[in-house]
Amino acid sequence: MAVNIPTDVVRSFVAIVDAGSMLRAADRVFVSQSALSLQMKRLEELLQVALFRREGRRLVLSVQGERFLPHARDLLAVNDRALAALGDGSLAGPARIGFVQDFAETLLSGVLSVFASSNPDASLDVRVAGSAELLDLLATDRLDIVLCIGEDTDKAAVATADMHWLGNPRLTSAAILPLAVLQKPCRFRDAAIAALEAAGRPYRIVLETPSLSALRAAVTGGIGITCRTDALMGLDPEIHDGLPALPRVAYVLRINDTRHPVLDRLHDVVLRSIVESASAD
Repeated sequence: MAVNIPTDVVRSFVAIVDAGSMLRAADRVFVSQSALSLQMKRLEELLQVALFRREGRRLVLSVQGERFLPHARDLLAVNDRALAALGDGSLAGPARIGFVQDFAETLLSGVLSVFASSNPDASLDVRVAGSAELLDLLATDRLDIVLCIGEDTDKAAVATADMHWLGNPRLTSAAILPLAVLQKPCRFRDAAIAALEAAGRPYRIVLETPSLSALRAAVTGGIGITCRTDALMGLDPEIHDGLPALPRVAYVLRINDTRHPVLDRLHDVVLRSIVESASAD
């Protein structure tokens, strides 16, 4: 008698492998950790093999699990292609997108408006966080599309821009430059500190915050100097003299390997917004 493998259980198995733990996988497939454990027990009984083994507190694939994994991915791919071919092109569940704070303040409203008008039945799940966190969420299939900051050599870079010193120019005459920065990890923070230290320019951090709004308030209030791009910070004036040169930065747009026509359309909307913003600068 043929054994039929339920795709929901297979999807949970792949989620555990990709997420690296039952706890993180439970968030991705929207079931409790105990329900996930029962699903794996059911799958192992159907296949009559042990798919996982314990290494201390870690759950790792057994030899049989390693053999089954590529077939599991193939099963899910066929399942999803069949549904897409027979369906109306709509997305089952939300499109999950992540922005760094800067883009959330300057581009998000326009992106949401354009996407909603052309995809009225789709929903959006938006996460605003730092670049490192967003890329981790994308890698573990908890986001579908990420717009973040990276190196201009990144293959996913869609535009580049110059970093600028921003703030009250009179602050540059201080013996010790007052610096306002976002908390680690932050590419702009690292660039500012590296440039000042390479130039031998004394500085002190007068404000450190996780909030871009708080950073903007500190700069406009004359508390400290910061570095950003024109598009991201939207602050005047730029400081052209008295401070060391800064590197360029890239706007990086990545999409999950699990492609869907709706996600491709959302990717295109974000891409157009970024290109238009960069052209305007």
